[in-house]
Amino acid sequence: MKKYENLGDLLQQNPAAKKFFDSLPDYVRESIEERGNNIRYDRDLRGYAEKLLRGDD
Repeated sequence: MKKYENLGDLLQQNPAAKKFFDSLPDYVRESIEERGNNIRYDRDLRGYAEKLLRGDD
């Protein structure tokens, strides 16, 4: 599993992650962007998004 420097790198270099991120509601994308330096793997992006969508965070 490839580790990225941050969310920006992940979205630039991983088209599937970018597509997933773009499909999320605005409030979820904004929350993810706020902690973007902590998101270095595609699984982190998906896991955090799922938590937000469930209302766990």
